[in-house]
Amino acid sequence: MFLDILKVGAISCLSPLQSVLTILIFTKILAGFGTETLAGYGMGSRLEFLLIPIAFAVGVASVPMVGMAIGAGFVTRARKVAWTAGTVAGLVVGLVGLVVAVEPTLWIALFTSDPGVTAAASSYFALAGPGFGFFGVGVCLYFSSQGAAKVGGPVLAGTIRLLLVGIGGWWLATVSAPAWTLFALVGAAMVAFGLATIISIRLTRWG
Repeated sequence: MFLDILKVGAISCLSPLQSVLTILIFTKILAGFGTETLAGYGMGSRLEFLLIPIAFAVGVASVPMVGMAIGAGFVTRARKVAWTAGTVAGLVVGLVGLVVAVEPTLWIALFTSDPGVTAAASSYFALAGPGFGFFGVGVCLYFSSQGAAKVGGPVLAGTIRLLLVGIGGWWLATVSAPAWTLFALVGAAMVAFGLATIISIRLTRWG
């Protein structure tokens, strides 16, 4: 039983580490773009961190439901639970992302009125906000896959996101690309993470 727990838990420990590393590495890259750009991204990443618990809550609720269905041999039901949970999380988190993408001052005005920081944060939300929904789906399905003891694919999807942000961000910084390209990279990495998670679960046999 101890080995069964570690088979899922040990690999799952990599996912939150990947999320934190992604933000740390990207923050380091943005440090060379000035204080205002860094502060703008800080506001965006703070909202991103606040949205994770929403996907977390829905995903964790699906873990025992998926696990019980898998244990009873109802693989189709287990997958239906996972897709339903992923859809709910994606819609809720995605709605928030779209709102701040269209009207970023709803969030930014809570913290600052500085025009430089506001412009940087608005650029981040406009380019990365539409990707929040994919991020929510990926996080939720990562938890759902724990119930089926098949977390390898979602963790690999997190690795893809980390590499895209790390390597892509470093390259953009070395060629002196404008800050908005890095924000677009963050949004693209979220989309890649969500799609990679969906594909991995589609292709992974449960049960």
